[in-house]
Amino acid sequence: MTEAPDLRTVGDRIEVLLGELRSSLDQRVWERVEEAIGLVTDLYGGGLERVLELVDDDDVERLLADDLVGSLLILHGLHPSDLETRVLAALDSVRPYMDSHGGDVEVLGIDEDEGVLHVRLLGSCDGCPSSSVTLQHAVKQAIEEAAPEIVHIDVVDETPPVATPPASITLSKKPVPTG
Repeated sequence: MTEAPDLRTVGDRIEVLLGELRSSLDQRVWERVEEAIGLVTDLYGGGLERVLELVDDDDVERLLADDLVGSLLILHGLHPSDLETRVLAALDSVRPYMDSHGGDVEVLGIDEDEGVLHVRLLGSCDGCPSSSVTLQHAVKQAIEEAAPEIVHIDVVDETPPVATPPASITLSKKPVPTG
């Protein structure tokens, strides 16, 4: 069995090619290209939907566990779990790792239209220098696999700034004009 392609890389390449086509074709031809792509997408989506109807529950679980198939089901709106459920499950999968470092992660919100997940790191992860590494290696990977429609993870830092007492520093005396 061959390894699944990196879907984000493939998606990025498709966007580049479509951008090149859009800018090089006249409007009527571009509209035909868009229509053809839409029809092919609909055809494959319909095929996936039919596959889901034909397989039993155990096979559906195996299909969902496959990164490529799971992502295609998401793309076609066929994944049985909504975005929030998949995000929460992904974070639950990395909680033991974060817990081992004395931290946790809290979902503050999901902007589905923009594909942005807002989170706050808790415990010893909050504000520690390695928290960004924890986020990148554990949380980011889990989210990318479970919710490829999330394109950005926003880490909200709600830690109040440390109050610094005002300081008075004399730099020099103001020169007196001579006249």
